[in-house]
Amino acid sequence: MLRNALQGLTVVDFTQIAAGPTCTMLLADMGARVIKVEAPEGDLGRTLGPAWIGDDSALYHGFNRGKEGLCLDLKNPRALAVAKRLVAEADVLIESMRPGVMARLGLGFEAVAALNPALVYCSISAYGHQGPYADRAGVDGILQADSGLMSLIGIPGAPPCKVQAPVVDVVTGYMACMAILAKLQARHRDGQGGHLDVSLMNSALALQQSSISSYLRDGELPTPIGSAAPYSAPNEAFQTEDGWMMVAAYNGNRWERLCTLLGYPEWAGDPRFASSAQRVLHRAEMQEALTGVFRTQSTAYWLEQLRAADILCAKVADYGDLLNHPQLAENGMLASIEHPRHGTLRVPGFPVNSAEAARQPYKPAPDKGEHSRELLAEMGFSELEVAEMLDSGAVVAA
Repeated sequence: MLRNALQGLTVVDFTQIAAGPTCTMLLADMGARVIKVEAPEGDLGRTLGPAWIGDDSALYHGFNRGKEGLCLDLKNPRALAVAKRLVAEADVLIESMRPGVMARLGLGFEAVAALNPALVYCSISAYGHQGPYADRAGVDGILQADSGLMSLIGIPGAPPCKVQAPVVDVVTGYMACMAILAKLQARHRDGQGGHLDVSLMNSALALQQSSISSYLRDGELPTPIGSAAPYSAPNEAFQTEDGWMMVAAYNGNRWERLCTLLGYPEWAGDPRFASSAQRVLHRAEMQEALTGVFRTQSTAYWLEQLRAADILCAKVADYGDLLNHPQLAENGMLASIEHPRHGTLRVPGFPVNSAEAARQPYKPAPDKGEHSRELLAEMGFSELEVAEMLDSGAVVAA
C-alpha cells in the first residue's frame, strides 16, 4: 500500500509553517522516515492560532504528523556537526529558508553534496533561487497577491480577497513532493542526487493555468466574478429559498434538461443562451432568470430534482455540513491520531487511497526536540557528548 511505499527512505526536514511541512508530511504518510529539525524557538507554525492543541496550534499538528523531532541551534558549531552527520546518511534534505541562509550555515547544496553526492536536496522559497526577487521573503498571502491569483477572487467592486486556506503553500508542498519522487527515480538510474528549486511563485502560477492561458491568447484581464467560472455557464452558485447551491449545467444536453426541469424549455433556444459561450456573454441575464426560479424552493428540493436529471450540483457547504458528508467516512479522509497527552486528534488524512491509508495508524506531530536524545544516540554520540550539547544549548530536548 502507498503508506509503506517509501519505507527505508530518510528525509531531513529544515522547513516550517506549511509549504515544506506539507511535502514532508506526504513523504512520511508514504512511509519515509522524516526527521524534523527545528530551531530552539521551534517551528513558527506552532504559534499560528487559534485553534490550539495544548501549547501548539492545530495548524502545526495538521501539517507535521508522522515525523520525529530534533531541535538544534544551527549557529552553534556542535549543532552544525550534528546536522552534517545527519544529512550525510540521508536520502533527502528539504529546506525552506531564504536563499543563501543554508549556505551561510554551512549546509548549502554544494557543501552537503560533497558529504553525500546521492542526496536529493530540495529548496522551497518564495520566488526561487535565481533572479531579481531571489532574496525576497514571501508567504502564502503575499504570493496570492503577487502572482495575480487575488485578482480573480471575490465579487465585482469588493475589496481584494484571498483564498482563506493557504492554497499556494499547500500546492507548493505537493509540487515539491512530486519533484522529489521524480528525482529519486532518476537517482535509481544514475546514482546521483541534485538540487531542486521549488517556489511559491511558480506554484501559484500553476494554479492559474486556465486563466493565464486565456489571457495570453486574448489579452483580456480577468476580473472577479464571484463563484462563476469565466469559461462556462451556468457554472456558479445560485441562491435558493433557504441557502445557496452550485450548479454546473454548461454542456448542451444538461442545459436543455435544466431549462425543461425549471419549466422554461424555450430558454434552450434563446439566442442569448443557445451555447455556453453565449451564456458567458449574457451571464447577468441568465443568472437573473435562473435565480428567479431557484429562489422559489429549498436547496434540498432542488438538489433532489437536479440530481434526478443528472445535472451537476452541490450545496454550498460549511465545515459543519462537511463533517456530516456521507462520502467523508467512506473515503477515510478524516484521520484520527492518538496523541499521548491530548487524546484523539482529527486531521485530514493522506488523500490517495485514503480509506486504505486510514487503516494504518498515523503518528502524531512531534513535540519540539521530542526525539533529540534518541537521534543523537543513534548517530553515535556518547552520553557525555549528548549531555554537553544539551547543557550548552546546541541541542534542545523535550
